[in-house]
Amino acid sequence: MSPKRGVAPLRRAAIVRATIRCLARDGYSGLTMKKVARDAGVSQGILHYYFADKRAILVAALEAVAADLDRRVAAAQSRGPKDPRARLLALIEACLRLAVEERAFWIVFVEFWGEMMHDRQLRETNAVLYERTRRLIGAVVVQGVRAGTFRRTDPLRAAAVILGLVDGVSLQLTFDPSAFSVADATRFCGDAVLRYLTREAR
Repeated sequence: MSPKRGVAPLRRAAIVRATIRCLARDGYSGLTMKKVARDAGVSQGILHYYFADKRAILVAALEAVAADLDRRVAAAQSRGPKDPRARLLALIEACLRLAVEERAFWIVFVEFWGEMMHDRQLRETNAVLYERTRRLIGAVVVQGVRAGTFRRTDPLRAAAVILGLVDGVSLQLTFDPSAFSVADATRFCGDAVLRYLTREAR
């Protein structure tokens, strides 16, 4: 029997949250549909109604943490000034803060990346996600170039540089939260990004 209307989205979300917890605790190699069902408080039959296999539930977990990060970035940008410098710094801080406040989310990224190296469809899913993220960051770069705040540059290549920096430092915070504070990481990442975008390339 299929879930009642209105219950289905809530139950699916609960299953995805359970998957995130299981991935953070056991990794993808230790993830089983049985564990997810138990953690979510549903039967395996209900679990299979929503997700066919481990790969499907891994993709759902990735999409969930990416959407959560998007919401955090949008909220941070809406609270502050709307100029391109401030919007980029808000994005950087939101990403770095996630690595400390929701460490499990970054573990999902790491587990997904490990699996995608051996799975073409997972790589394609990741490529779509990263292309979208580069375009979102690139739009802020374009705003800055048009305003005369940033130097003229290819916005998507600049976005790739910014995303690479943020990903790398976020991973370091995930692996070792004591390495530096979010405030310090935001400061030195922001300095690096603004120097890159305001100095002419040699």
